[in-house]
Amino acid sequence: MIGSIVHLARNLRAGFVLAREGALGLFDPSTLPPSARLALRLARVIERPQAEDGAARLSKALTRLGPSYVKFGQFLATRPDIVGVAAARDLERLQDRMPPFPRAQAVAVIEAALGRPIGDLFLEFSEPLAAASIAQVHKARIRTPEGEETVAVKVVRPGVREGFARDLQAMRAAARLFERMVPDARRLKPMEVVETLARSVSVEMDLRLEAAAVSELAENTKEDPDFRVPKPEWDLTARDVLTTTWIDGIRLNDIEGIERAGFDREALARTVIQSFLRHAIRDGYFHADMHPGNLFVDVQGRLVAVDFGIMGRLGMKERRFLAEILLGFIRRDYLRVAQVHFEAGYVPPHHSVEDFAQAIRAIGEPIHDRRADEISMAKLLTLLFEITALFDMATRTELVMLQKTMVVVEGVARTLDPKLDMWTTSEPVVRDWIERNLGPLGRVEQAGRGLWTLAGVIGDLPELALRAERVLSQMEAVTARGVSLDQVSVAAIGRAEARGNRWGVAALWIIAVSLMIMLLRGFA
Repeated sequence: MIGSIVHLARNLRAGFVLAREGALGLFDPSTLPPSARLALRLARVIERPQAEDGAARLSKALTRLGPSYVKFGQFLATRPDIVGVAAARDLERLQDRMPPFPRAQAVAVIEAALGRPIGDLFLEFSEPLAAASIAQVHKARIRTPEGEETVAVKVVRPGVREGFARDLQAMRAAARLFERMVPDARRLKPMEVVETLARSVSVEMDLRLEAAAVSELAENTKEDPDFRVPKPEWDLTARDVLTTTWIDGIRLNDIEGIERAGFDREALARTVIQSFLRHAIRDGYFHADMHPGNLFVDVQGRLVAVDFGIMGRLGMKERRFLAEILLGFIRRDYLRVAQVHFEAGYVPPHHSVEDFAQAIRAIGEPIHDRRADEISMAKLLTLLFEITALFDMATRTELVMLQKTMVVVEGVARTLDPKLDMWTTSEPVVRDWIERNLGPLGRVEQAGRGLWTLAGVIGDLPELALRAERVLSQMEAVTARGVSLDQVSVAAIGRAEARGNRWGVAALWIIAVSLMIMLLRGFA
């Protein structure tokens, strides 16, 4: 009970800050159930008058609430299926910038993580250069067999795990209460959203996993002449510390700097798009946070990516799906685009393929009447996902992340070259993958993998038969005896249900009284 009251207090504070700063005005009421729309209107009564737009208000509110809420806002930017397209677009502008913590604290974290004094680890170690909700970055120098080398050192913020754990518990409590009090909201899956955030943050706070992501992406792209990533220094990496080679380059949002250096902006724009598509379609593993601050061009004109806390992964089915729908739109083969959705199992079979193809044609045909620089591949995928919702297409988290990343990548490319022809740029990558994987050679390789899998299944048949026999025996026993509950269990269930109902009603009264007190004070 004490824990529930603490969670309630934290959620009341969060709701008050969001409402007071006007952040709730960012969300589209049409995506919410009726009861939630009413609650949203009541909460907006206490908004502070201000001239800033929705994204700026939300940024201010989330920054006041702390790192967990900044990260939550960034996470929701990848889920337009939950908050709506307009809100997700505004949330993309939310910057994960927090005040840095002192160098001395960073040194203490590093020495505890690596077990050696800072002087033994680095020849030089700078003040913080950039700070976010989870970690901050320092510049340092190390001695290697080849000589001295400059490195970037990422250090986890002290106490961030404990803070995230407390805030996530409060978010879970809010999601459970929301589901209980507003049954219509269950379609928004609030508990699933919080748990997905929890998993994402737990991965992002273990910098060994980020080092592994850098290593995997480097392995995938080692033959790509126009793309590279920094190299992790494994001896100087631990759960709370990540050390990688320092990147000297020009950020892709520094257009004047790129022009002064004499780089070809059009070629860079093509590299941004083609690199992303190669990673997503060819490798099934892509950088899912490719905003301009994470992309550089080095002295050799290569695209360099940094900050690998958020990565996306696609299975073979998803990669084939993406490649075939893009190629289908390029060739105006809408029936094939529709068939791919059904073959992947994304659209229920009770719908008509022909009707679905007709809906897709409504998206594709207007595009082919426009100039190349007016066509947005990201917008195309957004419209496609909106149409597929009409045909009961299940939400695929990995595809939503892919679509949101493509929006950002396309924006970066169009900043470099406003007249970029997305289709001409994308077509070679998509066509090559399809020819390689779905052509004759690809079919032979698939058949080989299928035979290998079948051989493994045949080898496991005796064990599978024994397991099936045990399961059937247990089912027969349950059918014969039934499932019984003793009186103690029944009484315990009744008490738990009663407590839940009483706590739900009490929570509503506490919220109502708290809001009344706030209103009477005038929100000075």
